[in-house]
Amino acid sequence: MCGIAGIFHSDPSQPVDPQLLVNMAAIQYHRGPDGFGYKKIDDRGIGFSHARLSIIDLNEQRSRQPFMSADEQLLLAHNGEFYDYKRIRAELTLDGAHFRTKSDSEMVLHLYPRYGFEDMLPYLRGEFAFALYDKRKDRLMLVRDRFGIKPLYWTEAKGKIIFGSELKVLFAHPDVPRKFNAQGVYHQLMQTMVPGTTAFDGIQQIRPGHSLTIERYHGKFKISEQKYWDMDFPLMSERIERDEQEYIEGVREQLLNATQLRLEADVPVACYLSGGIDSCSTLGMASASQQSPVKAFTIGFDDSNYDETPIATEMAESVGADQDVMLLKANHLYDNFVETLWHTERTIYNTLGVAKLLMSRHVNKAGYKVVVTGEGSDELFGGYPAFRRDMFLHGMDTLSKAERAEWEATLAAGNKLFKGAMLAENEINDHALNKLVGFTPSCLQPWLAASNHSGGLMHGDLQSEVNGYLPGEAIANALDGDMLEGRHPLDKAQYVWIKTMLEGQILTWGGDRVDMANSMEARPPFLDHHLAEYATQLPPSMRIKGRTEKYVLREAMKGVLPKVLYEREKFAFMAPPAHTDPEKWSAMKVLADEYLSDSAIEDAGLLDRAGVKSLFAVHESNDTPAASQVQLDAVINHMIGVQVLHKHFVEMDVPKQAYDRAQQYGWTV
Repeated sequence: MCGIAGIFHSDPSQPVDPQLLVNMAAIQYHRGPDGFGYKKIDDRGIGFSHARLSIIDLNEQRSRQPFMSADEQLLLAHNGEFYDYKRIRAELTLDGAHFRTKSDSEMVLHLYPRYGFEDMLPYLRGEFAFALYDKRKDRLMLVRDRFGIKPLYWTEAKGKIIFGSELKVLFAHPDVPRKFNAQGVYHQLMQTMVPGTTAFDGIQQIRPGHSLTIERYHGKFKISEQKYWDMDFPLMSERIERDEQEYIEGVREQLLNATQLRLEADVPVACYLSGGIDSCSTLGMASASQQSPVKAFTIGFDDSNYDETPIATEMAESVGADQDVMLLKANHLYDNFVETLWHTERTIYNTLGVAKLLMSRHVNKAGYKVVVTGEGSDELFGGYPAFRRDMFLHGMDTLSKAERAEWEATLAAGNKLFKGAMLAENEINDHALNKLVGFTPSCLQPWLAASNHSGGLMHGDLQSEVNGYLPGEAIANALDGDMLEGRHPLDKAQYVWIKTMLEGQILTWGGDRVDMANSMEARPPFLDHHLAEYATQLPPSMRIKGRTEKYVLREAMKGVLPKVLYEREKFAFMAPPAHTDPEKWSAMKVLADEYLSDSAIEDAGLLDRAGVKSLFAVHESNDTPAASQVQLDAVINHMIGVQVLHKHFVEMDVPKQAYDRAQQYGWTV
């Protein structure tokens, strides 16, 4: 698990500045403090760099990236992990391949020549982002894993392609403009990003399950995007019902295999453990797969409404895990809010991202580099309240009006704590999403509601640029309608969540970015694509059965889950909203006084002073319902976040910062 960077000139005769490559590695030192490397091909105008976190093959000299193939025709920089690599490596060796390292990354240099680019990709299992340059074809290929677990950004600036694992890596290059765009700010304020975009002009992400191919023609780039994988649910007309026990055993087998693969490392592997089914399941599988006790790290909150420590402790004791509980006070989270946004590079609606950053720091200090996590379970098995709502409102045509009303009341009562954040306070219908999906997915509704505030919060110049802009339409246009056509409403709801909320927030500010902030690799077995493909075949009733969400997973893990957890409804892991605690609200106000002062707003030129004041007035009004306050808490976090991002990446001289870090770490040419 590492950080990568690279530069590709449209003019092959223009050499790449090696110090720039090193600076781009140094600005992401946190992703790979165990060493750095760079390679360039001067007569091709290309160069890669790499910051290394040593997990597989700890020999620094032997496994230092970027890798060059033996015939010097291929250049590779890889971030992440390829699983099942020992078996594939053995097969390639028997077929005549000669490996020079013990690294899983080197597989690409042997798979590509044998199978070609497209046919190589199915062999790659895990979480990854990599750059591969083929000298013979003068072709650069950028690839991101199937769910977007690992980040990869790119831009075209002044005749060159510049890419890297984080936005700041691109900003370390002096030719990359550091400027917000109006639509990006709009989406930062409403939480949900358009897939593939960022808040900054000209900077895009490689989309999950996609690759980008860049070729040179007469001094210009020819750029093409290809999708190599998607979450392909069967058409309703093609679904085949099997025996329930077959599905339960299938899920158990797939999850066990995915977990065991993610325990492979040359350093100790721990687990994250909350009180949810997801992390308890992975801990149970990990504990069953090794002799020694598994180290389990748990976050506890001082608010009993959000704290899951008791169940987590019961789970740890039941499997003999060595549990380490880090208790956090709600008001302490804002002390680390600004630092967290330097890593997330986007706004966050809930301070869970801060809690995760503090946890990864705790794990790092305890001597661990790798943890197995539970992300992805809700996406595969229908665990969120929004999924239940969509399934029963749009997938149960036989329900009477009275039965529908009863279900709505049941869902509302069961998820009262998250009204305004995970569920909209009031029904939202978006024309474009209704047309594409057949309904407006409940997961997007709270953020579409929040978008009602976005325009009025923006500076006049930016506000004029988004007049008439329709965020729901922009999101709909970025989704693949072929993957939604003819599918069950629950399939549709899960697909939209996976393409928006999972990649845009859970795996970003709740995952990679706050984990790697402290050089800690997170491995989510639920997002193994073999398990995911099996999960698409599960009938909706195996995912949500009656009032029980994640039914098939509960049954598959029944032998390892505590009884109280097996019987409990889904509880979303969140940090307490600011308004629920006077001390936390005061801590948030300290940040607001600094970043949302009249002078700070005027200097940044992103927000509107009157709009900001008006929103606070609404929030603090006694007439504002609690659910509305939850939503406005999120918007306030986003407003502060936009201002913090401006300070980090526009106001600061990032190229100089990158150079200074390279000098500090001794990373020089």
